[in-house]
Amino acid sequence: MGLEIFVRGELPRWQRVRQRLYADEVSDVRAAVASALAAPGTGEAIAPGMRVAIAAGSRGIDRYAEVVAALVAEVRRRGAEPFVFPAMGSHGGATAQGQRETLEHLGISEATVGAPVLCSMETVRLGEVSGPVPIHVDRIAAQQAQAIIPVNRIKPHTDFHARTESGLLKMIAIGMGKQRGADLFHAQGFDRFADLVPRVARFTTGRLPIPFGLGLVENGRGRLALLEAVAAPGLEERERELLELARRWMARLPGEQVDVLIIDRLGKDISGIGADTNVINRYYTGPLPASPRIQRIVVRDLTDATEGNASGLGQADVVLRRAVERMDPVATYVNCVTAKTPEGARIPLTVDTDREALHVALACCVRVSSERAALVRIEDTKHLEVFWASEPLVRALEPTGVLSCLDEPRPIRFDDRGMLLD
Repeated sequence: MGLEIFVRGELPRWQRVRQRLYADEVSDVRAAVASALAAPGTGEAIAPGMRVAIAAGSRGIDRYAEVVAALVAEVRRRGAEPFVFPAMGSHGGATAQGQRETLEHLGISEATVGAPVLCSMETVRLGEVSGPVPIHVDRIAAQQAQAIIPVNRIKPHTDFHARTESGLLKMIAIGMGKQRGADLFHAQGFDRFADLVPRVARFTTGRLPIPFGLGLVENGRGRLALLEAVAAPGLEERERELLELARRWMARLPGEQVDVLIIDRLGKDISGIGADTNVINRYYTGPLPASPRIQRIVVRDLTDATEGNASGLGQADVVLRRAVERMDPVATYVNCVTAKTPEGARIPLTVDTDREALHVALACCVRVSSERAALVRIEDTKHLEVFWASEPLVRALEPTGVLSCLDEPRPIRFDDRGMLLD
């Protein structure tokens, strides 16, 4: 492409490093679910003969299908009849079949979890909260279940920050509303989420039989670290506490400054926004007040599991053409329009090779030379224990003791097509 003009000096050497992360995890999911439902105000609400709807939907959760299967077994052990329904807003192209396929990619099907999976995009309107904000919920769950149990990971959100963010409340307020409900909710703007998510969840739990939710928290390695059944009366307060745990345990990049961050893959199975803003410390509106400050971001590819949904690609500065060519416009646009973030589908500077991407990104940096650049390469924003770091960055971080080096520094190597060898 004639981009050789942006090659300005030699690249630094880099090496693989490991950072210390919180690593405790749940060893026996089935036992953990059974223990969780023994908590007061939770499992005792499930009576023989009930139809119980289990809300599932978020991607990238560790052992999610195993958790859902264990919950199905526990509900059936209590004499009730469970079914699963997708609670994922507009995911799966906002079609019933697309959402069924999304659950199947998560490992959730009748064959794997032992319960029917009932998918529909139809909703019923429960009412509205002041705003006015109409509240919609999945028709099947609302009309056919005597109990509804949301199952979701609790974590910092990528688009807004509040006392409750991603978790059970958000699944109740938005995910269970399907595309219609999610669209109406997002139309209020992310600046209102801090108030609306708990308010709509309170309204919904007051009108639907939601006795408790099953909250999941992951460790720094992205593994299930805590599983807890939270009774509806104390749901909001307990989710705040679990969010603080999740915030403390989650992995982040070390240091104060990264010149170029190379992300191997981006996708909805990694983060709702493709690459977690709590890791890259930027949003479409600009940098976030957190460390490290990252000058430029390169995205090399999409994940297979994202199925062409490239929502969040617009966070990058430089992308490889193969990532752009894998974008499914329908899945991406439906997601971005529903979330009112068309910026997520913007196409950054697009190049053919890793070599071009790295040199173009460096040429877009300020106050840095190629030889002294602080470079980081990660698999994705969910896996941050082991990654590549350039020698200047490693030297700067060595006194802190946060990293251990796994090998000696080596040159950044490309094959004859200009793609990274390591």
